[in-house]
Amino acid sequence: MNGHKRSDIKIGALVDVVLKKDQPTGKLTRGHVKRILTNSPSHPHGIKVMLEEENMVGRVQKIVEE
Repeated sequence: MNGHKRSDIKIGALVDVVLKKDQPTGKLTRGHVKRILTNSPSHPHGIKVMLEEENMVGRVQKIVEE
């Protein structure tokens, strides 16, 4: 499942995100969702979330586990 719909993403879900600094390379970082930062119901580049791990912020590319 991709991370383009806000309703698909739950707090605590394991996701792969692309961090702002990694956007040129597309490198993914895996972590658990701490907060959902995007307010709109969908976003073409992925819903922006904050991860529990070091409060990193990125856009969800893939939901690994809910």
